[in-house]
Amino acid sequence: MPSVVLCTERLVLRAHTGDDVDAVFHGAADPGVQRWLPMPRPGKAYTRADAEHWCLVAAPHARVSGDGQQWAVVDAETGAFAGAVGLNRTMWRAGSTEVGYWLGPGARGRGLATEAVVAVSRWALADQRFERVELKAAAGNTASRRVAEKAGFTYEGTERNAMPLHEGRADLAVYSLIPADLGPGGTA
Repeated sequence: MPSVVLCTERLVLRAHTGDDVDAVFHGAADPGVQRWLPMPRPGKAYTRADAEHWCLVAAPHARVSGDGQQWAVVDAETGAFAGAVGLNRTMWRAGSTEVGYWLGPGARGRGLATEAVVAVSRWALADQRFERVELKAAAGNTASRRVAEKAGFTYEGTERNAMPLHEGRADLAVYSLIPADLGPGGTA
């Protein structure tokens, strides 16, 4: 995928840098994030070394390898790191990819996740000509499911017992957005 910076009304979505390591560590290690996204893997606590690896190795490698693209979500006015958004599990032959995201505690509840998801999913469909963007959220994660709905995604069903968590497993609510869902100008 091409390296690209996306700008919205309130956000700049840009590549992760070494300057993001501490903010990624504090945000990704937050209990609210860890409840639904067991990073780096179930049963293992998120460390500063994990954040450093993400910013400097894993996120850049995703773009270069073709798996997807990862962006730091940054407040356009203040430059403060808010979280992360990205495309994962890209299937080029099928023209589909999956959007994922998390925000640190100070950035939640203001519609920033929805704004970031709209920017990335519209870029994938309108600019990169993908045919499908999926969004999967733990069925019990009502905040994340609201993001999907507010971003114009259509609920398709539930993948039962599909996601390992730090404790137990969760069903995944599956949503999608396709080009036909976008109106003139690439908006839903």
